[in-house]
Amino acid sequence: MPEAAAPAAGEDRLPGGRVRLLQPRDGYRAAIDPVLLAAAVAAGPGERVADLGCGVGAALLCLAARCPEVSVTGVERDPGLAALARDNLGLNGLAGRAAIVEGGVAGPIPGGPFDRVMMNPPFLSPGRGRASAHPIKAAANVEDGLDLAGWIVAAARALKPRGWLTLVHRADRIDEICAALRPGFGALTLFPLWPRAGEPARRVLVQARRGGRSPAVLAAGLVLHEADGGYTSAAQAVLRDAAPLAL
Repeated sequence: MPEAAAPAAGEDRLPGGRVRLLQPRDGYRAAIDPVLLAAAVAAGPGERVADLGCGVGAALLCLAARCPEVSVTGVERDPGLAALARDNLGLNGLAGRAAIVEGGVAGPIPGGPFDRVMMNPPFLSPGRGRASAHPIKAAANVEDGLDLAGWIVAAARALKPRGWLTLVHRADRIDEICAALRPGFGALTLFPLWPRAGEPARRVLVQARRGGRSPAVLAAGLVLHEADGGYTSAAQAVLRDAAPLAL
């Protein structure tokens, strides 16, 4: 069966022009979440990392650019997005150490088990909020066939014992995330992403270790914007200069 054709796409640059990213002109478009997610993955030389629900590959491309001795595998069920992700690997010279697997995240993933898994699951449970009329955007934003707990089970299945999971999600679902992690993960770190100083966090980065036993940590997090709307110097270091985030 021939590979699916990629949807009409435009090219963006992330972060600071280091990554060339083809993504659909219409529907869901990657913004800063995948850049922050990749920055939070402390992958070392020789490690293998899986990006579950990788879309066009924004997070895995950012990670591969920052960590040139790491191999990455993206998993994406949408054939068109998977095709764009493969195009992005070639565009960024990563065909030799990166791969895209087309299929659901809950199935076996070639190259596993992995040292690390990262993921940016759909933020909304079914019936919560209004789903987009655009199918790609709706699939990216609303759980369909696999709930948040199912994503975490899939991550555990893909990881080696003592492997690390890093995810980005809505801060108002922290209780669900912690409950889903509790059976098989420990060494939990919650890293809030504050829109501005003094405002409630809307996003949170979460890191946990499969089989870990260390106490949970609530980190200081990252303030994204100054009062005037511009990025803080700490946020610019990640979004422009590809600095890592220490969780």
